[in-house]
Amino acid sequence: MSRKGTRRLLAVAVTAGATLLADALPAHAAGYSAFAFNLGTTEPTVYSFINSATRTLDMTMYELSDTTAVNDLIARKKAGVTVRVILDRTKTSVNGSAYSSLKAAGVGVVYSSSSYVYTHQKTITVDGATSMILTGNLTSKYYPTSRDYGVVDSDANDVAAVERVFGADYAHTSVTPGDGDNLLWSPTDSRSRLLAVVNGATRTLDVEEEEFSDSAVVDAIAARAAAGVKVRVVLETPGSYASEVAQIDDAGGTVRGYSSSTGFYIHAKAIVADYGLATQKVEAGSMNITSNSLDSNRELGIILTDSGVASTIETALNSDYAGGTPA
Repeated sequence: MSRKGTRRLLAVAVTAGATLLADALPAHAAGYSAFAFNLGTTEPTVYSFINSATRTLDMTMYELSDTTAVNDLIARKKAGVTVRVILDRTKTSVNGSAYSSLKAAGVGVVYSSSSYVYTHQKTITVDGATSMILTGNLTSKYYPTSRDYGVVDSDANDVAAVERVFGADYAHTSVTPGDGDNLLWSPTDSRSRLLAVVNGATRTLDVEEEEFSDSAVVDAIAARAAAGVKVRVVLETPGSYASEVAQIDDAGGTVRGYSSSTGFYIHAKAIVADYGLATQKVEAGSMNITSNSLDSNRELGIILTDSGVASTIETALNSDYAGGTPA
């Protein structure tokens, strides 16, 4: 889920490589772009995206505890933008302040449906034209130490699919998500879509994950290593996944981990297969590699061949792998 326990505190310097950042394209530019969270006290790329909305803004967020983001949403409402927000109903201790502030300002804000164990999705859509799909929450106290990514997507079919699901989830009505051109959703097709990315790797497979326990996906990653694919995994608290780590190691892959209670934290959920090759694919989204995340939550991710998106994620992932401890 989000973070395990309360051990994630503000704090500390990070390795130089952990500050890598690629700026997102303007909100309405065609195509795709990506950025790494900037490991500062704010996330200006996210704020700029929110402030680009001129007509509508729809946000689904597992955790929203960022005064700047909340104030920006309220400012958009005051500017005449129709703002709607879904917050996870189980995280009222985190989301309560934002919920109250948004409600008082006349923003349309609801808690998520009980149809899902968690609404763990992290997405912002502006003007029905561009969606930002995030691996990280808008929880400012974690910004300085968390590895997370965002992908900006202006593919019309993707955005239409995101908006259709948002409308149903906002109204607490049932919906079968569509994938548009590039999406994957929980609890519908995320596992099969992740497996397609993993199984399609022919030369290299790089995985960066906070949680790592779904047997089908872990088995597939190990199978790629056993088949001769160069597999690298960057993992938070690898000690929590000892059998899965051993499985990857035994198959010929390598795992690097982070486990400081106050330092650099792998919150990202991303996969890069065959980087730089014609068969390249990159996936990023909210879903962890766990059965609960894939089968029981509302989650959203994106799979692309885009070289810019792949480069942004692979560059940061390389840095994180180099800085991790062998598991």
